[in-house]
Amino acid sequence: MSETPTPPLPPATPPTALPQNETDERFPSGPWTGFFLQPALPGRHWMELHLSFLEGKIRGEGRDWVGSFVVTGRYETETGKCWLSKKYLGKHDVAYMGYNEGRGIWGTWEMIDPPWKGGFHIWPEGMRMGDSVKAAEESEPVSGVIVSSWTEESLSEDLVSVGVGGGDSYEDEDQPSSSPEPH
Repeated sequence: MSETPTPPLPPATPPTALPQNETDERFPSGPWTGFFLQPALPGRHWMELHLSFLEGKIRGEGRDWVGSFVVTGRYETETGKCWLSKKYLGKHDVAYMGYNEGRGIWGTWEMIDPPWKGGFHIWPEGMRMGDSVKAAEESEPVSGVIVSSWTEESLSEDLVSVGVGGGDSYEDEDQPSSSPEPH
């Protein structure tokens, strides 16, 4: 008996392309580190993060002395502006607004209740920070946002756009001096 040859298989269909990470070098996905400043509790409060940047959206997770948290937000490659919501698991939310000029993201964080605010600086692990970390710490922008184009009104709108707050006013208020709540 003669065997009939098996016909060749059709070419494999290429897999559907999976979304890629952001191509802008200022926004690399992966491990990040940094700190926040809280006037009621002096010093740098370090945090570890793992962030993903894709198509203007930020997703991730991390931890600091307050606990574990998830991060959601958005960014603009055109301006470097970033808006983040840091939600502590089973706890409160903190809104972050910052700017990435190529040496990480730095700016201010705010809580609605209690109405606290302070500075922050985060950067991809492995990036040498040197003087920029010291500059961020010394600037400690507790009375406003570093990026001068932001107004209190646009800040409130930005907080709502990342799911924090409901259009509340963010006026400068004195920071509590006793029994500080965690960040």
